[in-house]
Amino acid sequence: MRVYGVTGWKNAGKTGLMERLVADITSRGFSVSTVKHAHHSFDVDHAGKDSHRHRVAGASEVLLASRNRVALMTELRGLQEPVLGDLLRRLAPVDLVLIEGYKRDRHPKIEAHRAVTGQPLIAPGDPTIRAIASDTPLDSDRRVFDLDDTAAIADFILAEVGL
Repeated sequence: MRVYGVTGWKNAGKTGLMERLVADITSRGFSVSTVKHAHHSFDVDHAGKDSHRHRVAGASEVLLASRNRVALMTELRGLQEPVLGDLLRRLAPVDLVLIEGYKRDRHPKIEAHRAVTGQPLIAPGDPTIRAIASDTPLDSDRRVFDLDDTAAIADFILAEVGL
């Protein structure tokens, strides 16, 4: 499975870039799935819903299905968070999986960077970052794209993964 990441500090523009990349790449006829890492507790379920009641009752996994979507919720209940490789093996085959976050994993990535965050670039210390998408000109040994030039960034990623 071909994978490519979008990484960067908080508020650097990762999610917006991911959203634009998915739209651009799927418009070219490729199938895309995404994986997003959250550093905080999150819930896709809501109190009072049947699926929430199943989880609260102690179910390890709850599969919620309709004619529009399927969602599988797995309660870790104290177990370790799954590693990225294990999560990728759960996905159905697609042309490309875009990964948001997971900056410490070793897959190829593009770094989203906004000057307003005041954060330094991650790229100088991380050889898995192949390029930078920034809202400001940068002096770097990596290719630098304008953060809003989605088509050029998509071209770069597709070339990198051989699509």
